[in-house]
Parts: sequence; structure tokens; C-alpha cells
Amino acid sequence: MTKLNDFTGDSQLGLVHTHVLALGMLFFLIALALEKLFTLTAGRLFNAFFWTYNAGLVTTVAVMTVRGTQTVLGHHTPEAAAAIAGIGHITLTAGLIFFFINLGKCIAKALATTDLDTQPQTRWNANSSTSAPWTASPPPTPKAGTVAGPPRSTTTPSPSLAPADSAANRSPRSPGT
Repeated sequence: MTKLNDFTGDSQLGLVHTHVLALGMLFFLIALALEKLFTLTAGRLFNAFFWTYNAGLVTTVAVMTVRGTQTVLGHHTPEAAAAIAGIGHITLTAGLIFFFINLGKCIAKALATTDLDTQPQTRWNANSSTSAPWTASPPPTPKAGTVAGPPRSTTTPSPSLAPADSAANRSPRSPGT
């Protein structure tokens, strides 16, 4: 719109894109990660957050777009636009308050159900996919003169396990091919 009207000044249109990306996309990507960790949607305040926040975001972005368009076209923006923008920002803030209260309750619930002091200590097993080295005791130290690591196999592989390109698996070829 600014290029079509040869507008070179400042307007709200330049800020709409970054507000939509930051408040619309980036915030919800962070909320998605927190949902994975703490199941935010199970909280009682999630719906209040979701609808309040999105209503505030739509209101704020709509007023910014209208004010920017009016500025580019050279029209006067009514004073009511500032009041509506303020209502949009207040609604966004209320949505964020719902979000953080819900997040705090979900974190407290997750901590209450995962009491680390009562969890049994398990030994670390490098070959197990169920034990993680950062949550269990370290592996035992090797005895003097031994090499740490998994035990080595003393058997030789069967011919069926030999690489497909090995000499044992090649078929005899005639000299011309």
C-alpha cells in the first residue's frame, strides 16, 4: 500500500508484520513447547487465555492496520482508534495473565507428581534406552588393567554376515565380462 501511494513517512503498517510474527507465531511456538512439557491445555485457565489473548491480538492488529492505512492515504484517524487500541492491549495483557497463572499451576502440578527424592536410583546402562546418564548414577570405574566399554565378541561372524561385496560372495565371472 505504501508503494502504491508513494508514501515515504512513518505509519503503523510497518509495525503490523512484526507484531503478528512476535505475538502470533513466536509466542505460540513457545507455548507449544511448554504444552509438551507441562500439558497446559489441561489447565482450567487455558481456554480463558486462548480466547482472550487471540481477541486482544486481533483487535490490536486490526487497529494498527486501520491507523496505518489512514496515515498512508492521508486521512485523519479518529481518536476512538487510540481507545480501541488500548482495549486491545489490555485484552492481550489479560490473556497473558491467564497464561502465566495457568503455566504456574501446571508447573506446580508437574513438580508435585514428579518428586525426585522418592524416585529409586538406577544404575547407568550404556546399552539401555530407558536409563539416561544424567538422571542415574555413573557407571562403575574399571579395574586396573582392563579396558572400559562393552564386552567384545570372541566369535567370528558367520559367512552370511560378511559384506555383500566380499570375495566369498562374488560369483565366478567369465574373462570376457
